[in-house]
Amino acid sequence: MAHLWKLASVLALALATVADAKTRDGRVHANIARRPSVPAVPAPEGGPVVSRNGTQLPPYNTTYYFDQLIDHTNPSLGTFKQRYWHTYEFYEKGGPIVLNTPGEANAAPYTGYLTNRTIDGQLAQELNGAAIVLEHRYYGLSNPFPDLSVKSLKYHTIQQAIDDLEYFAKNVVLPQPDGDAVKPGQAPWILIGGSYAGALTSFTMVNKPDLFQAAYSSSGVVESIVDYWGYFQPILEYMPKNCSSDVQAVIAHIDSVFTSRNEKEINAIKELFNMTALTHLDDVAGALRNNLWDWQSLSPSSGGGLFFEFCDALEVKNGVSAGPRGWGLQHALQAWGSYWTNTYYNTLCGDEDVVTCLGTYDPTQDVWTDESIDNAGRSWEWIVCNEVGFFQEGAPKGHPTIVTRLVQPEYDERQCTYFFPEAYKDLGHLPVPNVDATNKAYNGWFVKENHLFFANGHRDPWREATLAADGTHFQSTPGQPLTISDGFHCSDLITANGNVDPTVKAVQQQALKTIKGWIEEWKPSKQ
Repeated sequence: MAHLWKLASVLALALATVADAKTRDGRVHANIARRPSVPAVPAPEGGPVVSRNGTQLPPYNTTYYFDQLIDHTNPSLGTFKQRYWHTYEFYEKGGPIVLNTPGEANAAPYTGYLTNRTIDGQLAQELNGAAIVLEHRYYGLSNPFPDLSVKSLKYHTIQQAIDDLEYFAKNVVLPQPDGDAVKPGQAPWILIGGSYAGALTSFTMVNKPDLFQAAYSSSGVVESIVDYWGYFQPILEYMPKNCSSDVQAVIAHIDSVFTSRNEKEINAIKELFNMTALTHLDDVAGALRNNLWDWQSLSPSSGGGLFFEFCDALEVKNGVSAGPRGWGLQHALQAWGSYWTNTYYNTLCGDEDVVTCLGTYDPTQDVWTDESIDNAGRSWEWIVCNEVGFFQEGAPKGHPTIVTRLVQPEYDERQCTYFFPEAYKDLGHLPVPNVDATNKAYNGWFVKENHLFFANGHRDPWREATLAADGTHFQSTPGQPLTISDGFHCSDLITANGNVDPTVKAVQQQALKTIKGWIEEWKPSKQ
């Protein structure tokens, strides 16, 4: 199989480290909402990859290319090179093909999903399967065109991505000994995705019900929502009570001052956070969402991270932690300002000035005009602005909020017009994502499919867009199990999280048992 090794894998991995992001969590701008991204898992380093019969296999980071259709409704437009990674380390003839797409990211750092560091590899190992990571169209280096202009993005839709999965499964010749004889109908296929890709997994089972024998959706954001203030609800519920109390008090005070027209008090808050150069108060108040967004980076195996460093800055005074009511507004406001200016700003923005890092009202900024490929933020915003929404704003009045109410969907919809002015120039109003069409097309919360396993986490900030959303009360069934752990975002995808959290481990074990049963039901058929 040596002829299948690709020297391009070295270059691809190097390119993957040249991030398009300006923030440490993968965003192109610090006042743009978090993406529902899957945690990256690197493949193990050192030592050869060896199959069960002792054959030395290509390294996990070996990159392969598939000729994918640009437009599935018009194949005459031709094809583009779609990257994928593959191993048959655990494969035995008759075993399943485990297909994962990491979704809205350059897929090169996700080669760990080929291994038993993840649920994908656990399934491959348990069921004698091969594993694939497929890069999503318009991310990384899998682009139909050499730029991300509005004209190029015409073919960047959820439906085209679903059709990619079908066309790939039915046409790829995998780099393994029987790689031309393991298409659906010849071998059982398992589709796995987390977050947006978890939603894509659900959508694919709805749209292509006979393609995959089994599917696993982790933290799948199946319900598209414009005003996704619910992002902050699990954070509010599970963050330390003292920190929650003080954050609510500070945000309520800032919102009150910023809507008071009292210039002296307004300027005092801007000075406290070293944001005097920002002229728009929604940028100032919205910037403080960053400390809450850090929650998404947590996992059972990660430790406290920046989020708990932030809470400690507010709640630990002279070595003493505040009680559940916190220290109160006066201390919390000053402590937050001190932590922001002396510690956090540099972590968030580095050497950038505050207007460049946090200002969103200059449509000529590079963040809006950069159309180069491998810009996951821009590619994701196209889907956000047109199909899914997920604008992360303050809670409605009457409901506790830990982020400002000054930022509403119009704030993000304005950003859409900066990113893609050509797309909306004749609209006559701000663009509103067509979430109703997305939910209708793929059933959103109301999906009912067979052999579709859902795994969610109580502490996931994306929980309210999943089948575990508050007030939904969906019932688990043998054909569509609904499971939930105490985990965070996509925690159940990663083996290490199950090793430290028994609730995550229980979900993983249930998935292995359930999907094994579904694979045993599979029979060959003509596709």
